[in-house]
Amino acid sequence: MKLILGSGSPRRRELLAQIGVVADEIRPPDIDEDPTKNELPRPYCQRIAREKARAVVADADDIVLCADTTVALGRRIMGKPKNSGEAAEFLMTLSGRRHQVITAVVVRRGDRVWERDVVSAVKMKRLSNEELNSYLATDDWQGKAGGYAIQGPAGAFIPWISGSFTGIVGLPVSETAGLLQAAGYPLFKERS
Repeated sequence: MKLILGSGSPRRRELLAQIGVVADEIRPPDIDEDPTKNELPRPYCQRIAREKARAVVADADDIVLCADTTVALGRRIMGKPKNSGEAAEFLMTLSGRRHQVITAVVVRRGDRVWERDVVSAVKMKRLSNEELNSYLATDDWQGKAGGYAIQGPAGAFIPWISGSFTGIVGLPVSETAGLLQAAGYPLFKERS
């Protein structure tokens, strides 16, 4: 049995390492992550995580772990910005407001699938032009849902959260541990 992480995210690897889990292989799937017309954020996030898990090639006894993190303001899905202009638009839209960060986790072993999603509330302080431009110059927004990462420099913009910090980072550790155990992964035990 191998554990295959269907994600190239170094943050997800770091979060797994917190619970003593090191993936045997990293196989990020290449799927279309565009939302469908009128798709709501939570079902979108769940669908993308499931599609990622299905897209990873694995043997029947291997465990595949995939996740998707989405930033949502109401019904609006804020994915990974295409450029600094879109990142600025996302950040100014979130500035001074509460929004949701949804992370869906899917574990697959053969034909069996276990899944959970975690929704956290996040408040971003009102950003000045100086803060916004300084942050954009760091390039930390690249590849980040909503154009920011709470564990990076943008953490200075987040005075309040309600929910799972690790879920906001990109992998809710408690829920992921439960899914791995349900799939038969020897968490907290010696691996043979």
